[in-house]
Amino acid sequence: MKFIDEATIEVIAGNGGKGSASFRRERFIERGGPDGGDGGRGGNVIIIADENINTLIEYRFIKKYVAQNGGMGRGSDCNGRGGEDIFLRVPVGTIVIDVETNETLTDLSYNCQEVIIAKGGKGGLGNLHFKSSTNRAPRKTTPAGEGEQKTLKLELKVLADVGLLGLPNAGKSTFIRSVSNATPKVADYPFTTLYPNLGVVKVEQNKSFVIADIPGIIEGASDGVGLGIKFLKHLERTKILLHLIDIFPMNESDDVVSKNIAILEELKKYNIELYNKPRFLVLNKVDIVNNDLDNTKIKKFIKDFKKYKTNTNFDKVFLISGVTGFGCKSVCFYLMDFINKKHESNL
Repeated sequence: MKFIDEATIEVIAGNGGKGSASFRRERFIERGGPDGGDGGRGGNVIIIADENINTLIEYRFIKKYVAQNGGMGRGSDCNGRGGEDIFLRVPVGTIVIDVETNETLTDLSYNCQEVIIAKGGKGGLGNLHFKSSTNRAPRKTTPAGEGEQKTLKLELKVLADVGLLGLPNAGKSTFIRSVSNATPKVADYPFTTLYPNLGVVKVEQNKSFVIADIPGIIEGASDGVGLGIKFLKHLERTKILLHLIDIFPMNESDDVVSKNIAILEELKKYNIELYNKPRFLVLNKVDIVNNDLDNTKIKKFIKDFKKYKTNTNFDKVFLISGVTGFGCKSVCFYLMDFINKKHESNL
């Protein structure tokens, strides 16, 4: 299924039903009083977060959603039937924005969360309500309320604990395949990842976290170059960023450093809060490096990287091979421990 993370739709709640102006008319009963019932309320438009859905593709094809109107009130004190609600199911992590006011109406952050996004109109009151000692035959009713109408922007930001950041072909997809249940496409050319992938990393019994992979970021991404900028929003909810770097071409250290610093600058331009998230270096593809690439070159690379004064945490730098799995478990155990400590500190 195609991954769609944005859609614009129109929702219209049902109008309320009219109240009835009716009088009791039965045999052998003289001067029957008012017995007009109330109109039914209009149906609501309700949005529900569903963990079994991971794309907004349905809302790219159907743009308008209309709830049922309420039924009219009738005589004999019969109220109109309420209009049926309609339910829109969206992925967990969907933000709903009112296009007209640019107001965020709700952020659906957990499974089965329900929010009335457009309220149905109230039913009109029948004339039974207006009977009094001085007005025995009221013909008054109240008008029915109109249902709310809104144009909504649905924006999906996936929920993950760890986000993968890096240049195209740095090995992010291979890494996520190695440590989780995700199966993104892997190939030996750039931009094989065209949409975010989520995987669950199970470290121990009852200990797991969610990891997200997005398309590679290149210089100029904040101005729309490449694919990564479109999906950077999916890293905004993460707790940690892993910056994967392909160390195979490290013999040209200056070039590798400058390219990877460039994507951090793009991150800063996009969102300073995202840039300031805890971030760790993961040097990938150690299984295919040349023999002359020793610890001295790796240390030089990290030293050169530090010169740019990024906020990357250099206390822990990981060496891994996504293909062979070397070092991947150590990364996962460290991340699990970091996430738990961060959770405890927020309690």
